[in-house]
Amino acid sequence: MKISLFRNYVSMGALAVAVACLASILLLFLLETTGRRSSPYIGIFAWMIIPAILICSLIVMVFGAWRERRRRRSLSPDEIAAHPSIDLSDPRRRTYFLIFLGVSFLFVSISAFGSYQAYEHTESVAFCGQTCHTVMKPEFVAFQNSPHRRLECVDCHVGEGVRWYVKAKLNGMHQLYAVTFGTYDKPIKTPVANMRPANDTCAHCHWAEKFIGNKLKVFDRYAYDEKNTHRRIALLMNVGGGSPDTGPVSGIHWHMNLSNEITFISTDAQRQVIPWIQSKDRNGNVTTYVAANSSLTSQQIQQASRRRMDCIDCHNRPAHIYNPPDVALDRSFQANRLDASLPYLKRQAVELLSRPYNTNDEALKAIASGLTDFYRNERRDSVDTAIKEIQRIYQANFFPEMKTDWQAHPNNIGHLISSGCFRCHDGEHKSDTGKVITNDCNVCHKVLFDSARPPEQNPRTGAFKHPVDLGSLASRKCESCHSANKPFQHPINLGDISMFQCADCH
Repeated sequence: MKISLFRNYVSMGALAVAVACLASILLLFLLETTGRRSSPYIGIFAWMIIPAILICSLIVMVFGAWRERRRRRSLSPDEIAAHPSIDLSDPRRRTYFLIFLGVSFLFVSISAFGSYQAYEHTESVAFCGQTCHTVMKPEFVAFQNSPHRRLECVDCHVGEGVRWYVKAKLNGMHQLYAVTFGTYDKPIKTPVANMRPANDTCAHCHWAEKFIGNKLKVFDRYAYDEKNTHRRIALLMNVGGGSPDTGPVSGIHWHMNLSNEITFISTDAQRQVIPWIQSKDRNGNVTTYVAANSSLTSQQIQQASRRRMDCIDCHNRPAHIYNPPDVALDRSFQANRLDASLPYLKRQAVELLSRPYNTNDEALKAIASGLTDFYRNERRDSVDTAIKEIQRIYQANFFPEMKTDWQAHPNNIGHLISSGCFRCHDGEHKSDTGKVITNDCNVCHKVLFDSARPPEQNPRTGAFKHPVDLGSLASRKCESCHSANKPFQHPINLGDISMFQCADCH
């Protein structure tokens, strides 16, 4: 009987590794088919890493057979044992054999369960934000403070299915190179060019067809004056809905790709400049709008890349929100984490948060020394609390090492400190028939209450009225005067009269 060359210790050890790999692949396959949801990262282990180890173990088995063949050349047929000699009556060999069985069992078990733990870790937010993608610290920290923090990164950035998994891994190879050799962008560029359509990811949790109707939104603002004066505005947001099956197709969610289809061309990487828009309603009627200041030619429009609007074109910072100083401080005042009785606290805090810093440590020291020097004669406990809170705000929203903050990633929700809605709703996008994309405030919201006005002047029609008569400047966008990192600046250089009260002139 011909004795197999694979009957040697090297080949049999490699066989044990191969069996462990097969067990791991089987376990991960069962996890994939029986789990509550598919994991985009499970394929790395089930179909790439573990099979690679399996192939290596098979190569070692062949090497063991080749080595055994060379050994047998110097032996007679009678000297070649049918199996490796294991004499259990020999205490030493019996001990070795039991150790081998125990180690093999542990190896197979650890391989199987270790694969599962590795799969769980690579699916986690910590893996994306800390272990592997260290350059993603700003995104990781912002994610921890976002409404979507209980999701996994891969839920939105990859999703389910082979096609997008492969695309994500191919892109990951480029990212790995960039991290290894330090060629990554500072800040990380957004929007993500190869981001999966929102209908494939967001829609897993959000019911796109639901009619929302009107939602109450309350804004608490604090002034830059000595008293950090509190102002409250209550708006009724006309969210509406986009499906005729669940309610009227109206409001902000009219834009959703359910009954209407919006396509646009942007001329900048961040999709902030939109000179061309096309709308198609459920009856197939198409209307094209072009911005009055657009310089695009017909040929350029034909050749330009067009994007079909989806959720993230408005909700572009759903999980990585960098709050500007003004907004972050307002929220801290509202939550009583800052003492509004400290004179000019908001003004000083905004000024310190908005300075350019090279490192996080430099910023924290500057905030502490700046507030300490300014409030030498104020209550020490309130000042210390303010220092800690403003330092917390900085670390949650500003990342100087990666040059990342609210200015690097504008938020398209709203229109006060960035174009947002006014990218399209500026009253300057017109069709060839004269139809204009409206900039009427009441289309999206109605003002219910404004504490800055006397009670008798609070609106009943819901129309927004600026607290100061702007005259000829009323047609300008909010962002042209308002800023989130400095007190209000008049659009006209007022010179010596800049210290006057608004009412002195208006």
